[in-house]
Amino acid sequence: MIKRLFKSTFLFVLIAFLSCGNTHNKPKIAKNQVPSKTEENAASSEEIVLAANRTATYLPLLKGKKVGIIGNQSSLIKRSNQKYTHLVDSLLALNVDVQKVFAPEHGFRGNADAGEAVKDGKDPKTRLPVISLYGNNKKPTAAQLEGIDILIFDLQDVGARFYTYISSLHYVMEAAAENNIPVLVFDRPNPNGNYIDGPILEPQHQSFVGMHPVPVVHGLTMGEYAQMINGEGWLKNGAKADLQVIEMENYNHSKSYALPVKPSPNLPNEQAIQLYPSLCFFEGTNVNAGRGTEKQFQVYGSPFLNKEVYNFTYTPESMPGAKNPKHLGKTCFGEDLSKIEVPEKINLEWLIQAYQNTSDKSQFFNSFFTKLAGTTKLQQQIEIGLSAEEIRKSWKEGLEAFQQKREQYLLY
Repeated sequence: MIKRLFKSTFLFVLIAFLSCGNTHNKPKIAKNQVPSKTEENAASSEEIVLAANRTATYLPLLKGKKVGIIGNQSSLIKRSNQKYTHLVDSLLALNVDVQKVFAPEHGFRGNADAGEAVKDGKDPKTRLPVISLYGNNKKPTAAQLEGIDILIFDLQDVGARFYTYISSLHYVMEAAAENNIPVLVFDRPNPNGNYIDGPILEPQHQSFVGMHPVPVVHGLTMGEYAQMINGEGWLKNGAKADLQVIEMENYNHSKSYALPVKPSPNLPNEQAIQLYPSLCFFEGTNVNAGRGTEKQFQVYGSPFLNKEVYNFTYTPESMPGAKNPKHLGKTCFGEDLSKIEVPEKINLEWLIQAYQNTSDKSQFFNSFFTKLAGTTKLQQQIEIGLSAEEIRKSWKEGLEAFQQKREQYLLY
C-alpha cells in the first residue's frame, strides 16, 4: 500500500523506519482495574509506540489532502537511539501537503511565557505559516481554516484541567465541526494519567483554564479526552466533530512515561509535571510557585510566609518563560520539593500551611484561584480551617460520578 501511495523506494524505507505497525490487539486495562504483577511486568517490557510513529495507519488518511497541524515543540516522532524528528518535518519529508501550523499557548516552538499573547508568523525552519491560537483568537476562524481538508492535533498534555492544551483541543474540534473538517488526534501518554483527583469544575466558573465539568486531574489521554468532549456534547450547540483518534500501542494508564522535551517552558522535568496539579493552585495566590527559578513547580515561597516556619529561601529572577515572575527580585521563604517522592494525589497540605503561615491573609487569594479550582468552595474551606482530609471528602461524590463517566471513553 505504501508503494502505491508514494511510488518511491526512498519513502518506503523511511516510512518503514518510522512506522511500528498498525496492529492494536493489546489488552486494555481500565483505570479502576488494578493490573496484576504479571500484567505490569509484561506491559513495562514493551516500549510505548506513539501515535505519531504509526505512519502506516494515518498516512493513507492524508493522501491528496491539504493538512493543518495543531502542534508545538512536543509534536515529535521517535527515531532510533532516543533521537526525535518533529512531526511537521517528517510529514513534509513524506510529501504530505502541510499547509499551516496552528500554535497553542507558549507558541509553536514553546518559548512564550504562560499567558503571553502569541503572534502569527512563519516557522523559520519550514517557512510554513504559523497561526496563533493564543493571541487574537483561541478558536480557529473559518478564514484561517480555508483550504484545509483535514486537521491533525498533536500536543503533549500533562493531565491537569487547567493546562490549556485541552481547551485548545475543544476549540479546534468546535471549529472543525462548524467547517466540516475531520480531526485526527495523535495520542500521547498522560504523565499524570494513573489517578483522578480534585474538585469538579462548576459551569459558572468556566474559563480557558477550565472548560469542562471534570476534576483537576482527569486521568485521560488527549485522545480519550477528545472522545469525551464529543460524547458529552460539550461543543457549542451540541455539535460533534468528525473525530478519529490514532491510538498508541503498548500503553496503559499505570505505565510511566518520561517526556523527551518540556511540554511548556515552566515544566522542565518529571518532578515538576507530577507536582503541577498541586502547586498550580499557588498561581491564584500571592505565593510564587518557582517561576523565575530553575525549579519551576518544584519550589514555592513568598516574602509573606513566616521565615520561622520556612527556612528555605530563593529569589525569583527574570528568565526565558518567566520574564516577570511573581515577587521578582524579592527573597521568598518557602519549601523545596524537588527531591521528594510525589504522592499520586493532589496534596493540599502545602496550600493550607502557606495560608495559615502568611502574614497577609487578606491578600493571599486572588480571583484567579477560583478559576483554577473551578469552584468557590475550596477557598472557603481553607479560610474556615478545614483539614486536607475534610476537604478531600467533599470531592468524593463528584469523583465517583466522573469515574463512571470516564470509563466510557477509555482507550487503554
